[in-house]
Amino acid sequence: MRNIALRLAYDGTDFVGSQWQNQGRSVQGALEEAWQGLTQEQRRLLLAGRTDAGVHAQGQVANVRTETQHDLTTIRRGLNALLPEDVAIQAVCEVDREFHSRYSAIRREYRYLIDNAPAPLPFLRNLALRVEQPLDTGAMAAALPLLEGTHDFAAFTVNSPEQKSTVRTVYQARLGSIELFGRQLIAIDLAANAFLQHMVRVIIGTVLKVGRGKMKPDQMSDVLASCDRRAAGPTSAAHGLNLIEVIYPDGVVEWEDGRQRPRIREKR
Repeated sequence: MRNIALRLAYDGTDFVGSQWQNQGRSVQGALEEAWQGLTQEQRRLLLAGRTDAGVHAQGQVANVRTETQHDLTTIRRGLNALLPEDVAIQAVCEVDREFHSRYSAIRREYRYLIDNAPAPLPFLRNLALRVEQPLDTGAMAAALPLLEGTHDFAAFTVNSPEQKSTVRTVYQARLGSIELFGRQLIAIDLAANAFLQHMVRVIIGTVLKVGRGKMKPDQMSDVLASCDRRAAGPTSAAHGLNLIEVIYPDGVVEWEDGRQRPRIREKR
C-alpha cells in the first residue's frame, strides 16, 4: 500500500467547497471521481484544509492510500486529463504511510486580495474583493500584527460545537501588495498552525473596518481579547481568499517541481 500526496490548485467559484457534500460539486468529489477513473480504485482522498464555497487554492494538499502501480508522472498527467477544468494537480510525491495531509501539517498560509482601484477590472471579479471606497492601508498594516502569537480567536469565528478549542497560533499577519494583470492589489497574508471556521474572512472584515476609519488599529487587540464575535467585523466575501500553501516538517514532503510562490511587498 502506497501513500501518495497531491498538491492541487482550483478555482472555487463553482464549487460548494473543498469538502464532499450531499448537494453540489465539491473539490473532494471531483478528485475522487478522477482517481477512480485513473486507477479503478474507489478511495477517500483526505484534504489538508476545508475551504468554503467560492474560496480558491493554489496550494491545497490531499493524500490517498493506494495500490496503484502508476508512476508519479502518470498520476499527475492522468488525473489532470480526467479532472474538470477548474481543478488541476500541480505536483505529486510519495510519502510515508503515516502521512496525513491535515494532521501532519504544521502551518497554513492564506492570501486575501482586495482591488481598491477607482475602476474595476471585470476579470478580477472572482479573484479579488472589490472595494471602491479609498482604504487607509497604513492603519490596516498597523492592526494586523496585533493578531500574531497564540491567542483565543473566538471573536473571529462562528460558534460551533465541532470546535473543541478556539486557541490558535498566528505566525504572520501582514499587509502588502501584489501585481496581477498589471494592477496593484492589496494583499493580506495570514499564516497559522491552523485556522478556525471563517477565521480568515472575519479577520479581513475587521481589518476593512480599520481601513474605512470605523475602527482604530489598536482596537484589534480589544476585539481579540473580547472573545465575542459581535465585536469583530463582518465575514468578508469568499472569492478574495486563496489557500496559498500548506507546510509540513522538513523532509516529509518533497514536491517534484520545487515550487516557490510569489511574495507580497509588505507595506511599511
